[in-house]
Amino acid sequence: MSSIAADIAILYTKACMAKAFEAKNVHKSFGGKVKALAGVSLSSEEGKILGLLGPNGAGKTTLVRMWATLLQPDKGSLKVLGTDVMKDPDEVRRTIGLAGQYAAVDEFLTGRENLYMVGRLYRLSHKEAKKRAQDILERLHLVDAANRPVKTYSGGMRRRLDLGASLVGHPKVLFLDEPTTGLDPRTRQDLWDIIRDLVADGTSILLTTQYLEEADELADKIAVIDRGKVIAEGTSNQLKSKLGGDVVEFEVATGTQVDPAIQIASQFSSKKPTSDGTTITMPAKDGSKGLLGVVRALDEANIKVESIALHRPSLDDVFLTLTGERAKDVARSASTQKRGKH
Repeated sequence: MSSIAADIAILYTKACMAKAFEAKNVHKSFGGKVKALAGVSLSSEEGKILGLLGPNGAGKTTLVRMWATLLQPDKGSLKVLGTDVMKDPDEVRRTIGLAGQYAAVDEFLTGRENLYMVGRLYRLSHKEAKKRAQDILERLHLVDAANRPVKTYSGGMRRRLDLGASLVGHPKVLFLDEPTTGLDPRTRQDLWDIIRDLVADGTSILLTTQYLEEADELADKIAVIDRGKVIAEGTSNQLKSKLGGDVVEFEVATGTQVDPAIQIASQFSSKKPTSDGTTITMPAKDGSKGLLGVVRALDEANIKVESIALHRPSLDDVFLTLTGERAKDVARSASTQKRGKH
């Protein structure tokens, strides 16, 4: 290979591996005591979706706010499309969009007026701001409600409008912080379709979510964060494979002591079993053999089992094993908190 061809190959490889956003050894504390992030390092390639999972208070929103130039780290560096977030925040703001956990739109303005206002804040001309507002209303299927006050919108319509506001500036990188929390399944599916379309158009996305199905459906890569640290990273299949085979899940009778059942399960588990009330989950060493073994051992110990099942690992199993919490419970808690704030 000639030197010129080699140089072209190197440049092509670097281009293909360009980072949409990256964080290196990021630390952040509040009040000197509450440690939100403790050495987080993460990155994602352009044109991809990085799914960020973790329990409430894990540090997901803090990280998003720093990438969006709304907070500064105590230590470490953050970049968006190669631009240092601290050194050139104005340039970063020109390339990003942000949709937070709660719709940040003016409910007394119409949908069209909200989008037009955002366009003018981006210093677009009157004509261009009107055009982008119309384009986004059409894209998000909000044309019929465009001239109604936002206070008459449903929760799903507000979330779509909020997403639309983040798109007015034609962002190359989009940060979505739990965009579908509290939405019904149909509206969530509609937003998924919109997110897929954005990626198909070349947008790079960071998606924080409490829904394992959402990460499974959308994310090219997933990172799990807990107590301010990244504790696992990879594709959905890679994370599932870390559990090493099938998963046995059984429920002991109400009033039964759980610890003896966990000790028995440990004998047949490839990793430490986890418990959620009376339900115990364990990665099985030998699949169906592990299932039979734990059933016999529980029976010999006179521990009554209400139900037992063997299944392939899911992201929920990964989440539970890594964080000690079921994702569905975390999502339910987040949804309850959201309703309490309105």
